[in-house]
Amino acid sequence: MNSNRDAILARLGSSSSPVSGDALAQELGLSRAGIWKHIQSMRKQGIRIESFTGQGYQLRSDVLSPAMFRRELGDSLIGSECMVVNEIDSTNREAMRQAEAGANEGLVIIANRQSEGRGRLGRSWHTAEHDSLALSILLRPTLPPEKVPQLSLLTAVALHKALSSFAPGISIKWPNDILYNGAKVAGILTEMRAEPGCVHAVVIGIGVNIRKPEEGWPKEITQRVTDLSTASRRELSRLDAAVAIIRAMESSYSEYLADGFAPVREAWWQAHAASGHRVRAHGSSGYVEGIAEALDDDGALLLRVDGQLQRFIAGDIELMDMNSQTWMDRSR
Repeated sequence: MNSNRDAILARLGSSSSPVSGDALAQELGLSRAGIWKHIQSMRKQGIRIESFTGQGYQLRSDVLSPAMFRRELGDSLIGSECMVVNEIDSTNREAMRQAEAGANEGLVIIANRQSEGRGRLGRSWHTAEHDSLALSILLRPTLPPEKVPQLSLLTAVALHKALSSFAPGISIKWPNDILYNGAKVAGILTEMRAEPGCVHAVVIGIGVNIRKPEEGWPKEITQRVTDLSTASRRELSRLDAAVAIIRAMESSYSEYLADGFAPVREAWWQAHAASGHRVRAHGSSGYVEGIAEALDDDGALLLRVDGQLQRFIAGDIELMDMNSQTWMDRSR
């Protein structure tokens, strides 16, 4: 998409009401005929732009463009450069390829579709075109490799803050799920390139269900899931969610670099769905039941099991309803 069309989309996407052809022409330095030709060309590409007599044009498709993010984010570090692609194998893989090619910290990559979207432990991540937000953020922190798991927890805190601005009832579930009333609405995948004592690049992958696909959730998804539009009881766009997430990440990352991990850990624990409650933790050697008592500096969950603290650094947990003793949620 050329720069003029990108700029038109950005202007229309920033307005909740129609924008006149005269205003677009004046702002972009084009003729009204030129604006009309670009609008027609985008319509042929499947982008829904409605015309209202005497009022102008209004964007009806949930589309994204780099100019939209430049307009919304200004001079923030995260989102200083945004790439929006139609289809890709994985936004995390592309972000890592860009990192290896020398891309700057703060690069954000967003895809409409992922052919090989991934979650934690090699699981697949379903990306429904225009109904899901799939984005990756490139960071280059001055950290030892053993501290990188803190960035996953930081991201969970930022996601909790961003999504809570749309819907109450958002919580975190160890290690990397974001829930709405017990159903998964978003997930996180963190990857890095490092050598002993030195981190070269960290890629934070974020997936958010924006709305339920028209054909329903894929059958291979067996856990409880929901979407942000349902949770907020209003129609949300991917731009709404992406801008809120990037702004929250910018704020959380800046605070982390200035103040360290302690504030992140406290915020994470306050937002965690199972803090102080009984859980069943699944690991490579089976499962145990205990009380979620604390979060360690490396992201390990500390459980009180038969009076002793045990560390869990990987796996999944089930959240137990303390009143009915039934299982509330299971992430498989």
